[in-house]
This record gives sequence, C-alpha cells and structure tokens, in this order.
Amino acid sequence: MNSPAADAEAPSVVVDLVRRAETAGASDIHLQTSADRSALVSFRLDGLLAPVVTLPSGLAERVFGRVKYLAKLQTWHDSLPQDGRIERAELGAQNDVRVATYPTVTGEKIVLRLFTQITPPALEELGLAADVLAELKHFLHQPAGLLLLTGPAGSGKTTTIYACLRGLLALGGRHIITVEDPVEQILPGVMQTEVNDARGLNYATAARHLLRQDPQVLVLGEIRDDETATLAVRTALTGHQVIATLHAGSCRGVFERLFAMVPDRSAVTAAVALVLNQRLLRRVCGACAGAGCDTCLRTGYRGRLPVAEFFRLNDSLRAALREQGPGAVVPSGNDLNTSALALVAEKLTTTVELHRAIGQ
Repeated sequence: MNSPAADAEAPSVVVDLVRRAETAGASDIHLQTSADRSALVSFRLDGLLAPVVTLPSGLAERVFGRVKYLAKLQTWHDSLPQDGRIERAELGAQNDVRVATYPTVTGEKIVLRLFTQITPPALEELGLAADVLAELKHFLHQPAGLLLLTGPAGSGKTTTIYACLRGLLALGGRHIITVEDPVEQILPGVMQTEVNDARGLNYATAARHLLRQDPQVLVLGEIRDDETATLAVRTALTGHQVIATLHAGSCRGVFERLFAMVPDRSAVTAAVALVLNQRLLRRVCGACAGAGCDTCLRTGYRGRLPVAEFFRLNDSLRAALREQGPGAVVPSGNDLNTSALALVAEKLTTTVELHRAIGQ
C-alpha cells in the first residue's frame, strides 16, 4: 500500500525530474520498472542513457500514475501501450513533454520526450565541415531535385532538415510543406503536418494530398515504403524540391535501397541531386576535460559534434549509376572516418566515441 507521503511527494518528483533533465540538456527521461517494483530513472544525454536515480517501489508507482494523469492517459492501465502529451504549464517546465508507455516483463516503461522551444540552429550553426555546408547551400538554391539524408536514429538528420528549412525561409518566395512524425518544432512560414497511421494518414497518403496545395518544397520526415519512395522521386522530377530521410547507413546504401524501392533507375538518378550521410559524436566535456562531473552526469561528454559525407550527382555519375550500379560508383564511406579522426586529433572527442558512432 502506498503511503500518504508517497502520494504527496509524487507530483514534486515529476516536476523535479523534468527540470533536472532540462538543466542537463537531456532529450528524454526513461522510467523503467524493475522486478522489485522500484523504477530506474535515466536521462538520454547526447544520444546515450545515463542513470540518474532509483525510485523506491511505493513512490515509483505514484510517479507513474502522476505522469499518466498529466498526460491524460488511463492511469489504471499498464498492460497496453499509451501515448499522450503534457503541456509545459502543467510542470512549470520549458518544454512540452510527449509521453509513451509500454508494458515489459518487469513492469511498465515510460519515456518522456522533451520538446525544446528554442529556434532550431541555422545551417552555419550546425558545425558541419565547410564542403558539406557548401553542398547543402548549393542544393537549397536549386529549383528542383531530391536531397536524401541518411544515418542511424539519433544522428542529427532532423536537426539538419530544420536548418535547411530555415535556409529556405531566408531565401523566401517558396511554399514549403512538411510531413513529419511528429512535428517537433513549429516553424512560422512553413505548412507543417503530422502523419496519423491510426487514421490511415501515412507519409504517402499525406504527401499525395498535400501536393494539391501547390508546394514548391516538400519535406518528408522519412521514406518508409515503396509508395513514398516513388512519390518522392516523381515529385522531384516534376519541378519540386524534395527533402527526405532514408535509413540506409551510407551514401551507397541509399542508392541500393532506393533502386530496390523504385525499379526505374533512370527516374531515381534523374531525381536525386544530393545524398548526405551523417553521424553525431559526443564532445568531450569542457568542464572536466572528460574526467566526469556533475555537469555531464559523470559521462565525460557534453554536447555533440556532427561528421558527414556527401555524394552529389552530375550527368556522368548519373549515367554510371544507371549502367554499373552504386557498388561501382558511390564511395564506401571513408570520409566519415577522416572527419572523425580530425576531431579526435583536436581532442574534441575520443577514439572510443568514434568507434561507438561509426564503427571500427
């Protein structure tokens, strides 16, 4: 049975956890029930989980209930997934919070995603290498074509897309529409929409209808299926700028996957203008030089650095891709390692972090 103290303490614990996460610069709060009904709380900081505190069983149950209450979820349900949202005013927080619950073998798991209200960075503020930045700016000045970003989850693709949107807004004169899952930041001047799979509004369906809104630029949060891939290619071929992500892991992998999704190689090579493959490496904490301190939650890292490689198509490369395939034409990805090694040499990150983010 829960004590009155636990009941009274739960609201303040939830507020405190959110504020601590915001102060640390965390993107998510994870609450995982253990077999003894206690709950481990971890913050996702710079892409990785860092343990913060363990809540005893009685308090943990009330904290879970408080989170679900604020997110307008069914507090008594812990056997089915639920999704909700907490307005920042409810917590006195800087950010709105998205809540997702899920049952596990040891009990319920809750993830709180913090939505930052700050203006997304401009392209020049991302920290990209000069040649990568120049390629992105070159693409944004083109009237049509397909820009594909790839890399694993948490590699900064969405941040790069938002920076591109800021660049397009600065250029002016274009009707920009996005299809996202979810919309993470509101950009005035951009028509932003969300997919809703439960209602049958997936990326392909949303984009197909939104093209009737006469956009010059279409942004797709992710190409997940053949239909969306075909639509992105056709849209780029009909005089639109298209920006999308595609999970492939390398510039070469993007073409291998895209050719499998859209068999017409001529259409694919004609549509794609630029492919960007990127990763984020954790930056050595400036407060402790990597030793671990309260500022970095004892991880030794604070903040992240982007590394990226690109592949821009021209007429000769398009012909070679059609005839020989990506294996013979698209580089294998050594530029990522070269860029990362330069950051290691400057002591901005570590070899361990390089291997974690990019591999051996």
